[in-house]
Amino acid sequence: MRSDTLPTHPVRTRGAHVARRAPTWRSGYWLVLALLVATYVVCAAQGTIDPSPTAFVLQLMTVAVVLRVTEAHARVQHIAWAVLSVAGVAAIVAALLGTTGVVLDIALSAASMIAFLLAPVAIIRHQVRRRGLDTEALLAAISAYILVGMFFTLVYNLIALLTVTPTFGEEVVDSLSSQLFFSFTTLTTTGYGNIVPVSPGVQGIAVAEAITGQLFLITAVARIMRGSRQPAYEAAAETQPGESS
Repeated sequence: MRSDTLPTHPVRTRGAHVARRAPTWRSGYWLVLALLVATYVVCAAQGTIDPSPTAFVLQLMTVAVVLRVTEAHARVQHIAWAVLSVAGVAAIVAALLGTTGVVLDIALSAASMIAFLLAPVAIIRHQVRRRGLDTEALLAAISAYILVGMFFTLVYNLIALLTVTPTFGEEVVDSLSSQLFFSFTTLTTTGYGNIVPVSPGVQGIAVAEAITGQLFLITAVARIMRGSRQPAYEAAAETQPGESS
């Protein structure tokens, strides 16, 4: 009587993207976080509502790195690099020539806002396709969370540029620094209360940001818990003994 052992193969499901275990220090999200910290520092030092060309260039670099790290389609990356390069060169030229104006400030703020809206979407899309809990997943969640806060900061900045009414009343200096502080205290639902928007429209956006921050945390925890557990079908496939006849 002969017994043959059939080879077993790992089971894959369509659409599953297993996380590749690369060294932690090689994760591109470290560079994303470094650029975000640099952007935050530059924006926090801004004492007016006028967008800084330096911050704008850093924001464009951040988005470009995010698209690279999240393995976006090659065509999307090429188009994004072309658009971001043109915008970056234009911002540098405007800064060197000393060009100023409300129209330029609005253009820089709107472009930054759109860029920081696309970046967290790309990160979330990339992480949804991955599976497995590792340092890269945690870095991605932190990066996306900071990008959401920066996005709402630029929303407040754009509103301040488009309206004549101070965003936080007459007692608070309306600046990119105060907008940044208010955005992250709202996103984290800290709410110190020392800065409060006066217009109903901005108050509504602040409520939306607070809800977004809470939903993001819930989703991130669910993502971590899902990634830390091995799917039942894979566990069954690994423990299934070879067939014999």
